[in-house]
Amino acid sequence: MLRHLLLIALLLAAALCFAKDKGKSKDRFLQAGPIHVDRAGQKWVDKTLRKMSPEDKVGQLFAIWVKVQFLNDAAPTWIQLRDNVRKYHVGALVMSVPVDGPVLLKSQPYVAAELLNRLQRSSKLPLIVAADFERGVSMRLNGTTVFPHAMAFGATGKTENAEAFGRITALEARAIGVHWNFFPDADVNSNPANPIINTRSFGEDPKQVGDFVAAYIRGAHEGSMLTTAKHFPGHGDTAADSHLGLAHVTGDRARLDTVELPPFRRAIEAGVDAVMVAHVTVPALDPEPNRVATTSRAIVDGLLKEEMGFKGIVVTDALDMAGLTRLYAKDIGRAAVESFKAGNDMLIIPADLDASYRSVLQAVRSGEISRLRLDQSVRKILELKASLGLNKARLVDPAQLSSEVAKPENLAVGQRIADEAITLVRDNGTVIPLQSSGASFGTTEAALPYQSLTEVSNRLVAVIFSDDLRTDSGRMLERQILARVPDARVIYVDARSAAGMKPPVVEAVEAAEHVIAAVYVIPTAGKAMRAAGGGLKNTVAMDEATGSLLTAILDRAANRTVVLAMGNPYVVQDFPAIQNYVCAFSNATVSETAAVKAIFGEIPIGGHLPVTIPGIASRGEGLERPAQPISVRPSSGGSSHVQP
Repeated sequence: MLRHLLLIALLLAAALCFAKDKGKSKDRFLQAGPIHVDRAGQKWVDKTLRKMSPEDKVGQLFAIWVKVQFLNDAAPTWIQLRDNVRKYHVGALVMSVPVDGPVLLKSQPYVAAELLNRLQRSSKLPLIVAADFERGVSMRLNGTTVFPHAMAFGATGKTENAEAFGRITALEARAIGVHWNFFPDADVNSNPANPIINTRSFGEDPKQVGDFVAAYIRGAHEGSMLTTAKHFPGHGDTAADSHLGLAHVTGDRARLDTVELPPFRRAIEAGVDAVMVAHVTVPALDPEPNRVATTSRAIVDGLLKEEMGFKGIVVTDALDMAGLTRLYAKDIGRAAVESFKAGNDMLIIPADLDASYRSVLQAVRSGEISRLRLDQSVRKILELKASLGLNKARLVDPAQLSSEVAKPENLAVGQRIADEAITLVRDNGTVIPLQSSGASFGTTEAALPYQSLTEVSNRLVAVIFSDDLRTDSGRMLERQILARVPDARVIYVDARSAAGMKPPVVEAVEAAEHVIAAVYVIPTAGKAMRAAGGGLKNTVAMDEATGSLLTAILDRAANRTVVLAMGNPYVVQDFPAIQNYVCAFSNATVSETAAVKAIFGEIPIGGHLPVTIPGIASRGEGLERPAQPISVRPSSGGSSHVQP
């Protein structure tokens, strides 16, 4: 009998242990809420900081790439990523995606959520996850709400659009496990030749930029997402790409106070959580040659923290950018040390994680960086995590993605904003609106698989000037054009193919009734081209081959051609023969759809330039056009049908 009782007791104990273990293993999911540090969060910060070693603390300063893709547990990429998080006690991740040349290899939201959850489980302390969602989560992942570039928002003139943008992006970002956006861009794009800011800026007017920055911050905070004003103290008046080399901001202090700094002051007033410092030289603020803002104590500690009163997190721009690394080529780890000593709290994407970590740790051990200074930054980082509730739970629930991401009403907001941004700069009155084709083209009849329904003609010719034929630029534009004119001829060209394609393109244009020339020139980080006299440069101008082809089209059919600027609005400066000019300010799919709807008269055109195009049009200008009554519209299936 005693034996039986002992056996029962053992079984009960085992069952209790199993239940206890099961309860422990049950995931607790983080719920987005107001961003603040409560009493429990502050206790966690104090307790955690007391327990941390210098090695732990130094690791918290670093944020490293995580490029979202499916990774098996035995994949070398996963193992290295997991081990780096553990070995270097990494404090934050910057979510991006792998690239293949110019192509972003995007995954779906579930893949991102699963990978980020695995990394959170692998880390001793919760990780804060940041991302560059300048155009929403769709910039990095498929199947999410698509928004245009920031300059398109400026063209709408409505700050409420920026607020909605922030709120929707926050909702989707938090659902996949991203807490922090490296946006809004507070740069004032006052230099038309700027190769890296351009349409990433809301515009050229400091007040308007500040208004949109503040609106975005409000919206993002409503959705419980952290925000970042960048690129301090202003990257809008540079002619170089700091990803490739040293960029210079040459204005004097009066100019900086009038143009560059006001949007950052507005961001601070609006409660921005972080400010990102640029790898640019600013002689008016720090005259030391080759001293970039990132490593300048006068700019970070002096101007941003003391003079402007910013109390939040200060982060570097990516430490692997050539604007910084070229200055520390012989000792790459010193870039991290000097950036931290200047007043930055978090060190983003070091060129060499091991060298950077060891250099900062050595600087702490030697006393070059004081323990007090280290603790100040680590405390701010821990408080940031506690403000998000990461001390209580760090995982997201993948089951919620289907109800939180790509809501139909949010997709409609992204499209509406792109529609409102379309700006008509030039119109000769004979091309816009184009006419859709009717049912006589047979588009309502069913087609056999793999067989073309409509024979191509030259009545409408669309030439898509892509930066690279391997990208998606122009694909949605083509679908939208063919939905309206099924026999339209669509031709893609890029720098490598333009010269060889010139004869057939010119022949098609000469025979066409109307021509659409869609120019995709957008700011792209580190897009290196060989400059005259050697060295590398970036540009937002058309290259020689595609520019020559556009000139040939205009020489033969300027009065029959509408040029769509699907990005850089300043393109028209190089082609004075353009008679019909429409700016979409973005290559996003919603902007492609909006541009086609606009030139076919299906939506009103009401955007106004947020920048001046020298010699062409001033900021605020834009020809307004009402929507035109049309008898033929594309159906949801992409074919055309006659409206009653």
